[in-house]
Amino acid sequence: MTAAMVGWAHLPFGKHADETVETLIVKAASKAIHDAGISPEDVDEILLGHFNAGFSEQDFTAALVLQADPALRFKPATRVENACATGSAAVQQGVRAIASGDARIVLVVGVEQMTTTPGPQIGKNLLRASYLEEDGEIPAGFAGVFGQIADAYFQKYGDQSDALARIAAKNHKNGTGNPYAQMRKDLGYEFCRAESEKNPFVAGPLKRTDCSLVSDGAAAIVLTDTATALGMKKAVAFRSTAHVQDFLPMSKRDILQFEGCSKAWGQALGDAGLTLEDLSFVETHDCFTIAELIEYEAMGLTKEGEGSRAILEGWTEMDGKLPVNPSGGLKAKGHPIGATGVSMHVLTAMQLLGEAGDIQVKDAELGGIFNMGGAAVANYVSVLQAIK
Repeated sequence: MTAAMVGWAHLPFGKHADETVETLIVKAASKAIHDAGISPEDVDEILLGHFNAGFSEQDFTAALVLQADPALRFKPATRVENACATGSAAVQQGVRAIASGDARIVLVVGVEQMTTTPGPQIGKNLLRASYLEEDGEIPAGFAGVFGQIADAYFQKYGDQSDALARIAAKNHKNGTGNPYAQMRKDLGYEFCRAESEKNPFVAGPLKRTDCSLVSDGAAAIVLTDTATALGMKKAVAFRSTAHVQDFLPMSKRDILQFEGCSKAWGQALGDAGLTLEDLSFVETHDCFTIAELIEYEAMGLTKEGEGSRAILEGWTEMDGKLPVNPSGGLKAKGHPIGATGVSMHVLTAMQLLGEAGDIQVKDAELGGIFNMGGAAVANYVSVLQAIK
């Protein structure tokens, strides 16, 4: 354990037309610094997770973090981007800076403002996280990519509509207790299962309730080395991290296996000296319900093709043997691209300190995080444990 989280902030996700990328960054950064009980002068390095891809006219955003406090001026600040895993990419760069000794205290911010962009452009922006040479003309944008994945999975393993609806219903139920979630409404299994005017098919077998929300939001964390962290008011340490990058074209791999996800989980658990059974809960990347289903298999919870067992038999419910997405996941919480991975780390830290309120997992000791960019292209896993 070389790095630990000692402070954080999480703004509510949703539609924030009265905010800008700049104001979201400043609010999250200021709150995280205050929460850690440090002075801005103490920060050695700043990392900003911001996907953008056209959502914001203002690009070159790393220096906006400095506007949280004049004392941050002249600190090194870098923007990090790796599609939908941008937030975790920034977090892991911070962990590496701590581990290398280049920095003692690192401020990591994740941000995105998506809802002020016109609908058709949102689809084009998100599709940039796929391989445009092959996927650029897919109807329904990025949802179309995962609609194709769902179609292929259904063809190979049978209709999984019941399982996908159960995943959606689980995550929306969990999200009702998350004060930061964009949608705090228990939609119920029947609504998620049935096609309706309010829940139409979007792409392939995926309905609206199978798709994560377009969202605005920001989150931030303060990292330091474990020795320093033990002298602070709270500390959640990284038992391990892993990053595995796979081919961008889906044609170059078996897209139903999420092999990069499997390898990232294997590396992280191996480095931590743990097994999946040791984890108290997992926050995983449910950009679409079919992704969460396949991730059950990729993390080793079930055998290949049997992911539906995990949800249909209640394994991943709040009271199951491995609760998955107690926060409500991207499905209920929202998915402001650059903020998502940072959000996952903040909410996992809160769980491990018993501060998660209505989404608290009982006796949580070890938390796993999987954040994915593209269709299992950028794969990030963190394993966290409270040490103070």
